[in-house]
Amino acid sequence: MSAISRRSLIGYTGTTAAGAVIAGTASASPAQAAQTESASTAADFPEGTLFGGRVGRSTNSDTPADLEIKFSVTNSETPAGYVVTPQEIADALNELIASRGWPAITFYGTPAPAPLN
Repeated sequence: MSAISRRSLIGYTGTTAAGAVIAGTASASPAQAAQTESASTAADFPEGTLFGGRVGRSTNSDTPADLEIKFSVTNSETPAGYVVTPQEIADALNELIASRGWPAITFYGTPAPAPLN
């Protein structure tokens, strides 16, 4: 069976269209299906979008610890070679917090709550 749920087929009318979608996904390799799924779920965030994320963990003393990070990026009249993307910032922040023993943070853009990474 395909990884497509009935809920995702709501936009399709008739069993022929739904069957075509399921057949198309079933014939795709797992890598192609994952790439298609990630491409369809990626959001396009405007300049200056506020991104935020939170992660928690227990310390050695059983005291819970939380880390929350918020950021935004605006590239004003910046040549393409100098543009810094929110994804690059999210990756750099996750690399930094991983070096301190924190798990990776999934950052969400606001006002539309869509994941960045």
